[in-house]
Amino acid sequence: ILFDDISRNNLLPLTFSRPVATIRIGILTIAEKWEKYLSLKPGFITQDYLGLRYKLISGANNVLINGSICPNTRLLDTIHSLKEHEMLVKENIIIAFYAPESKIKLLAAKGIILNDDNELKDYKKKEYDGEIFTIRNTWDIFSKNGQAITDDFTLLVKGKISQPISSTNQVIAPQNIFLEEGAKVEYAILNANNALIYIGKDAEIMEGSIVRGSLALCEHSQLKLGAKIYGPTTIGPYSKVGGEVNNSVIFGYSNKAHDGFLGNAVLGEWCNLGADTNNSNLKNDYSEVKIWNYTQKAFIPTGLQFCGLIMADHSKCGINTMFNTGTVVGFSSNIFGSGFPRNFIPSFAWGGAQGFSTYKVSKAIEVAQLVMSRRNIAFDQAEKAIFEKVFELDHYQ
Repeated sequence: ILFDDISRNNLLPLTFSRPVATIRIGILTIAEKWEKYLSLKPGFITQDYLGLRYKLISGANNVLINGSICPNTRLLDTIHSLKEHEMLVKENIIIAFYAPESKIKLLAAKGIILNDDNELKDYKKKEYDGEIFTIRNTWDIFSKNGQAITDDFTLLVKGKISQPISSTNQVIAPQNIFLEEGAKVEYAILNANNALIYIGKDAEIMEGSIVRGSLALCEHSQLKLGAKIYGPTTIGPYSKVGGEVNNSVIFGYSNKAHDGFLGNAVLGEWCNLGADTNNSNLKNDYSEVKIWNYTQKAFIPTGLQFCGLIMADHSKCGINTMFNTGTVVGFSSNIFGSGFPRNFIPSFAWGGAQGFSTYKVSKAIEVAQLVMSRRNIAFDQAEKAIFEKVFELDHYQ
């Protein structure tokens, strides 16, 4: 069972619509990584309103693993060595512990498992002496993406043979490039020197594209004609990307199909950036970037000089939209118009630099139904529950 801990709040607005473990970093989501290592589908302990989609699966005895932590062989072996009433920790982060089914419901009722949880007071803490790869803040997703691509690449291509790379392409370090079945690349420039390029099943890099790895182009995604990609960048499944992209992560089913710059950024699912949308990723005075934190209700330092756009699921922007450095956009917002909008835009906001109004949840649901139907994905009761609850939790007023 993959559980959310306090990092869930620091990863808002991306976690309004998903457990932490379903964040994509590298090639796979964190949950998909654990599924590969464990050879089974995990359940989730997360917010109640997400339970229709991300179900809690439990049995007589269960291993609970922090959903913000990426797996490796040593960590998994250490988890397996845990005894009853032992908890594996790293400093102040709970990594894993075993729990009987009788305890699961008590833990799940809160949605987040904390270090000082009363249900865990009888556990002996066992300090993990290895390094852990963990996602604690929104900017970790792009800043740690290079290592995640390397780890996932090794995991996914082991024992497999890449599809051949067409002779129409200009290729540097072809040994660092892997094409899954059905991947198409013609008349592109691929530079994988000291980097990796993974092209997923039925993904396509169109003519004239220039890729300087690392790049994870996931299944059924497209790089449009003449795209320019700087790594480490992940483009999740069923996404279309054009223009210039640098060190960004797109979760999936999202489009930046036209010219414009996206850098040091994270886009959730079902987002759409209009043509010639640009984000700044560096302040004019080169100072540290601060971004909005939902827990502290304030702008907090990232420790980064380069930080661009964080946009949650189902948000969209019109053509020629300009985002300031370190802009955070909530769930299902619609941004348009001239000028730079504010650098924190709550969920369900409608407008731009000239001002915002509330984006009615009924209208937002109607649009989402149309958008998802184009990909033959039904907008179901689980999705409706997410929209309604997020509107209750966070919307522009």
